[in-house]
Amino acid sequence: MEQQGIDQRTTLSRVTTGMRVVDSAGVDVGTVDLVQRGDPNAVTVQAPTTDPGSSLDELIESATVEEPDVPADLAARLLRTGYLKVSTELVPTGAVYVLADQISTVTPTEVTLNTPATTLPPES
Repeated sequence: MEQQGIDQRTTLSRVTTGMRVVDSAGVDVGTVDLVQRGDPNAVTVQAPTTDPGSSLDELIESATVEEPDVPADLAARLLRTGYLKVSTELVPTGAVYVLADQISTVTPTEVTLNTPATTLPPES
């Protein structure tokens, strides 16, 4: 199990923003928008608890979307394993998330997934 975590971190460290992402069937998913290394100690995602009427700064801060923008249980898993956010035309929200363990190979220009694009969770 620990070896897998090391492999996933190594794989993610070879990914850079702007790389092309292709799914297991060869479908062009999109381009990498964000690379987030995993944190095995990440347990939960806290929702902002600011009072939106307090000040302009707090209002802007409370409106800022935290990454990853997915349901809390999935967000916790993404934060633990590490993930990519991929800009794509395949979903209405314009982005999907790729878990580190869904990456098959990384070349200098391309990330290939071990799963079809249809299984990737879209941004909320």
